Amino acid sequence: MEVKLLSEHYHHDDFREISGYQKRGGYEALKMALKKKPQEIIDEVKNSGLRGRGGAGFPTGIKWGFLPKNGEPRYLLCNADEGEPGTFKDRVILERAPHQLIEGMIISAFAIGSHKSYIYIRGEYVKSRKILEKAIKEAYAQGFLGENILGSGFKHDLDVYSGAGAYICGEETALISSLEGKKGQPTLKPPFPAIEGYLQKPTIINNVESLASVTLISRIGSQAYRKYGTEKSPGTKLFSVSGNVCKPGTYEVPLGYPLMDLINVECGGLRTGRSLKAVIPGGSSAPVLTAEEAQKAFLTYESMAELKTMLGSGAVIVIDDSNCMVDLLHVLTHFYHHESCGQCTPCREGTGWLNKLCGTLMSGQGRLQDIELMDQVARNMMGRTICALSDAAAGPVISFVSKFRSEFEFFVREGRSKIKGGPHAQMHH
Repeated sequence: MEVKLLSEHYHHDDFREISGYQKRGGYEALKMALKKKPQEIIDEVKNSGLRGRGGAGFPTGIKWGFLPKNGEPRYLLCNADEGEPGTFKDRVILERAPHQLIEGMIISAFAIGSHKSYIYIRGEYVKSRKILEKAIKEAYAQGFLGENILGSGFKHDLDVYSGAGAYICGEETALISSLEGKKGQPTLKPPFPAIEGYLQKPTIINNVESLASVTLISRIGSQAYRKYGTEKSPGTKLFSVSGNVCKPGTYEVPLGYPLMDLINVECGGLRTGRSLKAVIPGGSSAPVLTAEEAQKAFLTYESMAELKTMLGSGAVIVIDDSNCMVDLLHVLTHFYHHESCGQCTPCREGTGWLNKLCGTLMSGQGRLQDIELMDQVARNMMGRTICALSDAAAGPVISFVSKFRSEFEFFVREGRSKIKGGPHAQMHH
């Protein structure tokens, strides 16, 4: 059952304008928050159980608590570098409710004592950026940003910084490097950004949906928020559903909702005559689920972990029986090879090797030992690099090859796809 807490007014076109936003209670949460002690807001977010909506699912309030209790200037960064294939829910927030994000950022900044924040937006999101910049101007004009906000004595400035089309900059330390004008490459942790981040100062990085949720939690309170979801995965979440469903799009459902209900109820199920083959539940880096596993899956961080995959960013990619899994894996290996920053050898070489091996299978020239080799290379890439891109590339390979092995073997034996016919029908790359 769709529950529209965050997205309640997203269908109103004027909700992206400050007038339409305020007409529906916009910036009231900020007015209330500025009358509280910062620690009260941190506690409220902790009590809500809000978990980071960018993919890792780390509790937001606890993350804020890692900041050192010193007088150093600190920064709040919003990660709007939504580059995970299959994910588009942050774009919906940016384009439909930019003020919800801005309000959440000001409240969060007040809570952590930050006077400067940046929204790091994906380079391809040109339209989203224009909408966002207009909204920031409106917020400044109304006195919600700048000096002495609403007479509270709190000052805060907010800027937008555009990426240049690199998936790796969604990784928080790479995002910081890019924001500092350096090459967008991850750095080793520790030090963690909360201790030493942007400009070597304490820094908190939260996802667009996490920060927009702070607005909601500040408005309705943590108890009301916890009425939805489960004990360990409270609240609602936006899911980007794409692939072979009748009604793809962004849907807000309570965490704990069955995955198949999202597919069949909200998204109208699969096309007539098609059967479910697989589901990627949390963006392209999440290991794939078979149709049987998908029947047992619930939309919580815990349920997905039990099935050895991830809820991730909430990008559900639905795959029906008209798709060739070798073909789909080739698309994914190409993506990760292209997006590796090249800093760590296992990832730089491994992603290229996986893409090449998959391409060899696709061309009809593969050998049975190439399937073994792909699996072995992927396993050797796991956990051996600075950031998780290597694991993100390896996860799909291991799960595709183990769960849909017969398709890979058929491709080797017959030199063509079990689903789509000969290699010449395949040459769309």
